[in-house]
Amino acid sequence: MKLSRLPLLIGIALAVVLPVRRWVVEPIYIASASMEPTLPVGQHLFADKLTLSLRKIRRGDIIVFHPPLREKGDLVKRVIALPGESVELRDKELFINGLEMEEPYVRHTRAGERLEGDNLGPMIVPEGALFVLGDNRDESKDSSVWRDVQGTRIYFIPRRDVAGLVRGIY
Repeated sequence: MKLSRLPLLIGIALAVVLPVRRWVVEPIYIASASMEPTLPVGQHLFADKLTLSLRKIRRGDIIVFHPPLREKGDLVKRVIALPGESVELRDKELFINGLEMEEPYVRHTRAGERLEGDNLGPMIVPEGALFVLGDNRDESKDSSVWRDVQGTRIYFIPRRDVAGLVRGIY
C-alpha cells in the first residue's frame, strides 16, 4: 500500500467510526463495584445509543448517563423509578407506588449497618427525570446519596443525560 493512500484510509475510517460511536454504539468499561454482581469490575460492554430513540426507558433498564454533578466520566446504574412514580426505601427495601419490589439482582455488603440512603421518601419522580440505583446498594453512589456542592440532595437524573442502554460484552 502506498503511503499516499494512508490519509484517505484514515479519513474513511474516521468518517465511519465517529458517527457510529456518537449515535449508535460506544464501548464502556465498568470501573467500580457499584453494579456488582450484575456487572463485575473490569467488564467491557457496549452503550447502545440507538434503542432509546426507538422506545422509552423502562424500569429495570441498566443505563449509561452523565453524572448529576458533571464529574468526569459517565456512570452506569439501574433505572428504579420512572416519571410520576412514587419511590421509597425503607430499611434498604424498595417500594414503588407503595408496593414492595422483588429485586433478585441486589447485593447488600453491609446489610447490618444503617447507611445514608437506606431510608428515603416516599418521593414522586418528576417529569423528565429518573431515579437510579446501583445493584450493589451499600457501595453505590447514586440517587440515594448524591449531594451537590452545597450539600443539597440530588435524587433524580434528567432523562436528557442518559447516553444509552448497557448491552453485551466485548
